[in-house]
Amino acid sequence: MQRGRFLKLVRRALADLPEPFSNVLDNVDILVEKRPSKHHRQSVGLEPGETLFGLYEGVPQTERDSGYGMVLPDTITIFQEPLEREFRDDAELVEEVRLTVLHELAHHFGMSDAELERLGLD
Repeated sequence: MQRGRFLKLVRRALADLPEPFSNVLDNVDILVEKRPSKHHRQSVGLEPGETLFGLYEGVPQTERDSGYGMVLPDTITIFQEPLEREFRDDAELVEEVRLTVLHELAHHFGMSDAELERLGLD
């Protein structure tokens, strides 16, 4: 898939967010990278052969206190090649990009992997 079309899938997932959530993303950068870098892989402890669709880097909103401020934006990175490799059908890819964006945003809002698993966003 061309990068521009993939970017549209990510933008669509963000555009579909309900207003209470979309209104608090002003200090979050959403990036699309071809694949996870060595740094990305090490930061989450991936073993060879394991894959990563997205990554949240930052301080979740639930962990911020009154001293939180003047910081760089949190970053959510969506990795195009691993998603395309795992989900070759267009409809499946569209849905998985949406789920990956939601999964990483949920981390920004303070949800754990266990909570996301219970909601089916793992």
